[in-house]
Amino acid sequence: MEHKLTWYGHSNFKLETENKQTFVFDPFFTGNPSAPVDAAVIKRADAVLITHDHDDHIGQAIEICQSTGAHCVGVFDTIKKLTGQGLPDNGIGMNVGGTVMVGETSIHMVQAVHSTASGVATGYILTLNDGLCLYHAGDTGLFSSMELFGLFNTIDVALLPIGGWFTMGPEHAAYACKLLKCQKVIPMHWGTFPILEQNTKPFANALERMAPDTGLVPMEPGQTISIRKENDNLQCSCE
Repeated sequence: MEHKLTWYGHSNFKLETENKQTFVFDPFFTGNPSAPVDAAVIKRADAVLITHDHDDHIGQAIEICQSTGAHCVGVFDTIKKLTGQGLPDNGIGMNVGGTVMVGETSIHMVQAVHSTASGVATGYILTLNDGLCLYHAGDTGLFSSMELFGLFNTIDVALLPIGGWFTMGPEHAAYACKLLKCQKVIPMHWGTFPILEQNTKPFANALERMAPDTGLVPMEPGQTISIRKENDNLQCSCE
């Protein structure tokens, strides 16, 4: 089965599954200098997943849910806050450790180490209908419990921040791959603003030293890749 993943810069991704489901993560379009398009590019979505309530992660979640009818998935307190700001009343409020099903996709909420004005900061582990497992870490520093994520899940693709300052930098993100035992890693939350890491080379070097079994899949804003899993063999290719 083939799935498609598009990166719109920062932590903003769209996942289109082979069984026609669409998931959007942290849809920061307006004000995102690395986003090549605006939120109107999201024509349909089954769910918008919010990792925490900072503006550069909530982004245009409310507008996308209004226009597409998508569920907004987030920590309970954040969903309650967004509902008061115009989010449709079909949000899915949950908490760390919980799992919900959206169609055939399992969405498991996990911890992240970061600040947030409501609830707690989170990440997500999605398991698709063919068994492909994708981890979106949200904004986070390195923490040892990432090893448990790799123990309880066979993580195929990890989306990890490498930008530093507000999140893990390249060295810690590379060590996170060692803990997660992920097959592939896609770096995010870099290059958006001058204060962040501006390229993936330091991460690539650290990954080679610390987690050589994890394959680096560098993406540029606006790029789409195809992800195919066959007999535990994962292939990622550019569109």
